[in-house]
Amino acid sequence: MPADVHSAFDIAIWFSEMAMNENVPMQPQKLQRLLFIAQAYYTVAYPRQKLMPAVFVADELGPMEPNIFLSFSKGKPDVDVSVFLPHDVENFLRSIWGRFAHYDMERLNDITNETVAYKDARERGDRGEISLKAMSASFAKNETSHDVHSILKPKIMRTQTGKPVIVKAWNPAGN
Repeated sequence: MPADVHSAFDIAIWFSEMAMNENVPMQPQKLQRLLFIAQAYYTVAYPRQKLMPAVFVADELGPMEPNIFLSFSKGKPDVDVSVFLPHDVENFLRSIWGRFAHYDMERLNDITNETVAYKDARERGDRGEISLKAMSASFAKNETSHDVHSILKPKIMRTQTGKPVIVKAWNPAGN
C-alpha cells in the first residue's frame, strides 16, 4: 500500500517543528507515540492508504519506529524532508496535534500500549512488528476512547455576522 508522504522523517520533523513552534516539550518517546497514533488513525480515516512508509515494533516502553528513534536519539537529525506536505496530510496532522500533543507520556502510553495491536506484537517477543492492519483495527474499534470522527471533525469558523461555516482548502475549478 503506497504512503501519502515520502518518508517517516517528513512526519517526525513536522511534529518536532510544531513542538518547537508551540514550546511543547517533545521527548523521543512522545514523538514515537504521536507517530504511532498518526499512522493508525490515518488508516482508519483513509482506508487502503497509509500516512508514511514506516514499520512500528512493540518495544518494552511502547510502540516505536526504530529508524526514527535511532536518528532522533541525539536531537533532530539533519535530513532532507518535504517542505510542503500534501494539504490533506497537513490538515490531518494538525488534527492529531491538536488532540494529542498536550497529553503527558502516561496518557499517550495508555492510548497506545493498551491496544490489541501493541499487546499482540509484544506477546510475540521484544520488538515484535505491529502490522498496519492490526493498528487500524485497534483504532477503528475505538479501543483508544477517541473516535476518528471526533478527531477529524471539520474546522468550523464564523462569518462576521456569526453564521457558522466549514473551512475547507481552496479548490479552484473543482480540481
